[in-house]
Amino acid sequence: MSNPAPKLHNAMWPGLVGKGDEEGQEPPISLERMLELTAAAEVNGTKFDGIDYFLFLPHTDPNAGDDELKGIADQIAGHGFDIGSLVAPVWPGTVGDSAMGNEEQRGKFLDAVKMACRIAKVFNEHGARKYGVIRIDSAEFGVEKWREDKAANTAQIIDTFREAAKIAADHGERLAAEGEICWAGMHSWKDMLDVLEGVGMPEALGFQADLAHTYLYTLGYNAPEHALVQEGYSDDEFWPAYEQMTDKLRPWTIDFHVAQNDGTVHGAGTHDKTGKHCPADDPNGKLDIVKASGYWLKDAADRGIEHICWDGCMFPNEMLESGATWNTILDSMIKVRDSHGWA
Repeated sequence: MSNPAPKLHNAMWPGLVGKGDEEGQEPPISLERMLELTAAAEVNGTKFDGIDYFLFLPHTDPNAGDDELKGIADQIAGHGFDIGSLVAPVWPGTVGDSAMGNEEQRGKFLDAVKMACRIAKVFNEHGARKYGVIRIDSAEFGVEKWREDKAANTAQIIDTFREAAKIAADHGERLAAEGEICWAGMHSWKDMLDVLEGVGMPEALGFQADLAHTYLYTLGYNAPEHALVQEGYSDDEFWPAYEQMTDKLRPWTIDFHVAQNDGTVHGAGTHDKTGKHCPADDPNGKLDIVKASGYWLKDAADRGIEHICWDGCMFPNEMLESGATWNTILDSMIKVRDSHGWA
């Protein structure tokens, strides 16, 4: 019998991340179309339960009034979807700016968190959102500037995150810091753990684990000193190393992305190179998705996780527009829930 929990969500931001109108970029895919594609997916009668949502243009104007936001909630709920985790627009060029920047930049970062909390409140009161977190990162692309003074820059990120966590707690929300090799101070499992422990507010700030990104943590991309395995590893070497990493970060994990990675990095538009998301059935995929998910989902319900989400950032539009893509993804999500879900 299939497990009823966690709920299965699809992310809307693959229609936006890496897209644009610059040379070599593909155009964004509208929220309406992403919802249609998600709603059309079905595997043996099972469909997606909801969506996770990026709070920025062109999907959402973060300055939208309550009535406009309620209309968006109506649109999402009209497909039978719940709204889960929200992505705060913390990056330069959106609302926010670097969490390790100057006072003005850090102020913009906190403004983005406040904006996300306001939108979350509208969605919560509407009834379309009943669970989920607000996702953030350091909004400092790359690690070069961070390396100029590692201790001071990490301390600055910790201070900003602590203020952000206080804002979230005041709004009844939790923040999840995304572990991804392109974000300064979050670019290795050890540096990410240092930030989480430095903030020290697990009730308000936790970790968001993505299979594609955290796979590269084990290899020490951007932080060779923290590598747990080397290229050419065997399964007998990899899974104990993977368990070592997940044992450190799992207690902090409050949001989880199912994904695949082929061991390479990729970037598009303004997005710095990070773990490449691959199709769920990519023959070059390095991860046993179901097995890897089990390491993160152990005791997940006790950490307040109620849903899991697929993330396939920077897929070509042709792939995103294919119904087969989403059915394959949904099938993988179902297998994860069947193996590691709960009642």
